Amino acid sequence: MSSSTSKCSWFVLVVALWIGVASGAVGDTEQDEDPTQAEETDSVASQGSQRSRQRTFGGPDQVDNQIAEDQASTSRIVEDRKLDGYFAWKKKLQQKRGISLSVDYSAAYLRGNNNTGDDSAGGGIARFYGTWDLVGRESGNTGAFVWKVEHRHAYTDVAPSSFGFNMGYVGLIEPPFSGQGWRWTNFYWRQRWKDGKVALFGGFLDATDYVDVYAMASPWTGFLNFAFSTGTLTMAVPNDATLGAAAGGMITKNLFLIGGLVDRNSDPTEFWEGFNTFFSDNEYFKSIEIGWTPSHDEIYLNNTHLTLWQADEREEAGEASGWGANFSWTRYWAEKWLPFVRAGYADEGGSLMQKSVSVGFGYQPDPGGNVLGFGFNWGEVNEDTWGQGLSDQLTTELYFRWNTSPQFALTPDIQYLKDPALNPDEDSIWVFGLRARLAL
Repeated sequence: MSSSTSKCSWFVLVVALWIGVASGAVGDTEQDEDPTQAEETDSVASQGSQRSRQRTFGGPDQVDNQIAEDQASTSRIVEDRKLDGYFAWKKKLQQKRGISLSVDYSAAYLRGNNNTGDDSAGGGIARFYGTWDLVGRESGNTGAFVWKVEHRHAYTDVAPSSFGFNMGYVGLIEPPFSGQGWRWTNFYWRQRWKDGKVALFGGFLDATDYVDVYAMASPWTGFLNFAFSTGTLTMAVPNDATLGAAAGGMITKNLFLIGGLVDRNSDPTEFWEGFNTFFSDNEYFKSIEIGWTPSHDEIYLNNTHLTLWQADEREEAGEASGWGANFSWTRYWAEKWLPFVRAGYADEGGSLMQKSVSVGFGYQPDPGGNVLGFGFNWGEVNEDTWGQGLSDQLTTELYFRWNTSPQFALTPDIQYLKDPALNPDEDSIWVFGLRARLAL
């Protein structure tokens, strides 16, 4: 057994024991409580907990939003939720202590008909994440510690994150699924004011949680190809667990502003080294975003925004400085459809694409239920990164996220990659994928 697999096995074992102990402890705790007192406590605490479950500024992978998304899951084949004691314990923990937490495991498998490199890739990710509201629970102006720790491992010689380049395609297919091992993604403080209309994040952040986000950007629950995610491949986004700060707020009833500054030299496997690089190298990624939404409550699904970013030169890594702009439009229509138009431009900065446009839609007939997603992307390869004379790429993706139970979802996926820029001998490549996610 490999070291990576062994570590993952220990992670799963510890989580299983933790769930078992927690599930058993619920019954003992509930028997000792005064039902009247418990009801009063839950009623008072639930006001703060309800606010904490509201989606905040950020994308679907931001910890608060991911937990809220999982709680809203409704469409399923298996109606009964398993581990009732464990979920009752989690709810009580959130109501009484302000602690919301989750564990999930995701797996992805890809297969392509390419004539270059390996024709398949697979990998998995185990994650433990949550928030702890430490101040302001009753007022809604909560201050919380947010964390996310992961183990990323590959099942095959080529991990899904490298599969596109392995076939000569300039792009990322399921970028989180690598063989990186143990790593941190989030370790920061989140502060809200004005019932969540203003938020501040400081610490080790994932820039994709707050930059150019929309509801279908998650590689865990949305599109597999990063062409339909943050920056549409034109943004020089730094690695996760990067030290810095970001803030967002409603400046009028309809206009919002989001900005951030983070370190470009992050290493999530040794995230504490970010203190050295942030204060000594002074190589930063900066972004500012202005957008419009019908109301703050609709910002997650209905918004139009323009994002401007600038990245400093990374001397040691040999990456040039650069800047860019990204546009995004999404609308939630008839409570079922989510059409989108997204575009980006980059001037150097080490991005994959110089120009890129993505259009598509999501279809969800029942809120919290199954999702059908379709997207089309045109991309002009960044010649400062890859050289001149390369073909423009066309990418088409279709997926269906099928919630088979409240905890488990399967996502079959098909992609058509036209004119892979680094593989001129191949006119097109078909990629077939399957993703699975178990959330507890």
